[in-house]
Amino acid sequence: MKQIGTTTPPQILDYYSCPTAMTSVGKYAALFDELPCDVGELTQIIQGIVIYEYVASDFYGFTIPDERQHETHIRPVAQMLDCLIAIDDQPLSIARPVNQRLIGICHHFALLLVAMLRAKGIPARYRCGFGSYFNPPYFEEHVVCEYWNAAQASWAIVDPQFDAVWREKLKIAHDVLNVPRDRFIIAGDAWIKCRTGVSDPSKFGIFKGELRGLWFIAGEIIRDLAALNKMEMLPWDIWGAIPRSNEPLSDEQLMFFDRLAALTRSPDTSFSELLSLYENDDHLRVPTTVFNGVLNTLETL
Repeated sequence: MKQIGTTTPPQILDYYSCPTAMTSVGKYAALFDELPCDVGELTQIIQGIVIYEYVASDFYGFTIPDERQHETHIRPVAQMLDCLIAIDDQPLSIARPVNQRLIGICHHFALLLVAMLRAKGIPARYRCGFGSYFNPPYFEEHVVCEYWNAAQASWAIVDPQFDAVWREKLKIAHDVLNVPRDRFIIAGDAWIKCRTGVSDPSKFGIFKGELRGLWFIAGEIIRDLAALNKMEMLPWDIWGAIPRSNEPLSDEQLMFFDRLAALTRSPDTSFSELLSLYENDDHLRVPTTVFNGVLNTLETL
């Protein structure tokens, strides 16, 4: 589904051009000022400063030390930069050796690109959904950056995680700077596909622990809703209405997520409602404390 410019008023573009809590860089503003505005160049820069946790050893020959495992649980960009600069204080445009890169997951790659683009005044948002290119025929939980391509007057999906090593290992042939929407499926679209019988919900989830199903897609919809309200959370953060593992969904819950899916899959046409719904529903709005599902602990933001 193409995100066309005719449904994107200037106030929406202005909203997604401004950083907030998770994408503000504070004292590191000068580092971002030095960066280019080109999406492709920014993507390459991020690939030179972040390494993905689960393939560090197999793809890059780097065994992550135990004392650095916490880096994958960093949420805001400013804290990512704290960690990265403590390791190597060169300009961000200088690619680090793999052992001096920030240890991250898709969250770190996508959010850094969102932050860099917003710092340049380019509208960008963090989107939650599922990639079809990791482990076919399964659709694995993933997050990407969606930015406003002014030349095309439309939103485009960029997946900054996939450098040449990733693309070769996974045999990725599509353009990672303009990912087709049948390759990365927005959470709301995944829900609609499964609810209408087009897709099998048992194919959607995450490889680690084989956590899959409608309950998983439902949680991803709420994280996407939060991200559309510029609260970009880790994929294992749990709060409010996010279902717990393998939780059967009641008819009332199904109807609730039907509505959220319809809104989040077309955020430009439902922008005001998305913001109002999130702000006024304690079950949707990110609280000051969330449950980290990987560390099995409550964490204060």
